Amino acid sequence: MKFFLSVKPKSSKARIEQGSENELTVWVREVPEDGKANDAVVRAVAEYCDVAPSRVKILRGATGRKKVVEIL
Repeated sequence: MKFFLSVKPKSSKARIEQGSENELTVWVREVPEDGKANDAVVRAVAEYCDVAPSRVKILRGATGRKKVVEIL
């Protein structure tokens, strides 16, 4: 399953809101440096989908705020 994410780093609270069926907005507290925000996004999506973080893969957008992730 693929999700299209809009990521908001450096947020005061970490949370996820679902837009349409495959669109999520993800707020993470980590800064977008050295992959910290990406790691937090992977953990948040894994928790949201109730899967292990190792099953979440960023397909596109590793350096941007718009991402495509896949649950393996």
